[in-house]
Amino acid sequence: MIIKRIGVLKLAIFQGCAMALFGVIIALFFLLFGSMLSGLTGNNATGVMAGGIFMLILLPIFYAVFGFIAGAIGAAIYNLVAGIVGGIELDVE
Repeated sequence: MIIKRIGVLKLAIFQGCAMALFGVIIALFFLLFGSMLSGLTGNNATGVMAGGIFMLILLPIFYAVFGFIAGAIGAAIYNLVAGIVGGIELDVE
């Protein structure tokens, strides 16, 4: 099998969704470790929790948008290069 072409919009949507999920995971780590560190320092965790919740909302949106853009650019570049060199050959059973 040879991959000759990748659907630009399909890859962009897929990568945007995958990166949004990754953004949620990263934001949860920010929330978890931020509250742990604020507890260790003796500070009030309210500001850190508010910042973590803010990141839980914004990070997935930013990751999704930039993932969509990167997926579209990557698929377009792949299609351009695959037209010149012939694509990627996959050996499947």
